[in-house]
Amino acid sequence: MLKKLLSLYKNSYLLTSLPEKPLESHFVFFDGSSNQWISIPKEMVSDKEVHLLNTLFELVEYHPSQSSLGEDWHRFLLQNGPVPRQAFDGQYRFIQFHINGNAIDHQEIEAALKGFFVEDVVIVWESSTDGVVVEAKKQISLSDEELVSISETLESDFFIKTSFYIGKLYYFSTELPNQFLQEKDFFQFGIQRIVNTPILTYERVFPAYLAAHLPKELKQKISKDMIELFVHDPELFDSIKVFLENNSNASLTAKKLYIHRNTLQYRLDKFVEKTGIDLKDFYGAFTVFLACQLFEQES
Repeated sequence: MLKKLLSLYKNSYLLTSLPEKPLESHFVFFDGSSNQWISIPKEMVSDKEVHLLNTLFELVEYHPSQSSLGEDWHRFLLQNGPVPRQAFDGQYRFIQFHINGNAIDHQEIEAALKGFFVEDVVIVWESSTDGVVVEAKKQISLSDEELVSISETLESDFFIKTSFYIGKLYYFSTELPNQFLQEKDFFQFGIQRIVNTPILTYERVFPAYLAAHLPKELKQKISKDMIELFVHDPELFDSIKVFLENNSNASLTAKKLYIHRNTLQYRLDKFVEKTGIDLKDFYGAFTVFLACQLFEQES
């Protein structure tokens, strides 16, 4: 099987032992039946092909090379290691990132990321495509808008799409790894379930996370009339969801949907007429937004 792959992927090669320092530009897969490894250039493999190969063979994950401080934080956050050097008793936050792409130069990405921060930050690589910026709270941090700008810059300069999760501020303690792992769980959920959103936060992810983990009997109590309305009118669903996500701001919602404000108002009035739910009421808006999350996930 591996020999056949050699003919499919140019510049790939077989290995009889696992390399200690593999090329960052290659994927390495292990075939247990032949006890061999194959190294395939990342640029030759699409994301779908990586997934397929990973079902047939074992993808060998390597942690990219990182600074000594990065190694300290990696051990502390992910391996139950000791307190990192230079850690202080102030506040920290974690900005996680996920890169959609294969041929990634980690040194270039790291240099680009650090260039956006005024203070020194530590970057910890968890895998070839995932990492976290460890930021000490010493002054005003980057805003959501600035992180959107970073994402756009990385896409234009390196032709990669990047998703970020902006964590909460935590005082340094031995609980920090558990707090980080909780945020990591939210981030993994967000990048799988929430589309077209480069910047994720706890507030953005938790409603969808809550909807996904509701017991089946509670999910069934969501108004069937509302769900059926969304099923038969996808444009109405999009309008309601974007309207609620933008703090019920009709002008901003119409702009994001590329429709006239009167068209949006017609759709909002139609929804209120059909369901009897007042979108201007907090409890009504909350109930509808939860229904939107459930409908989107079920769809």
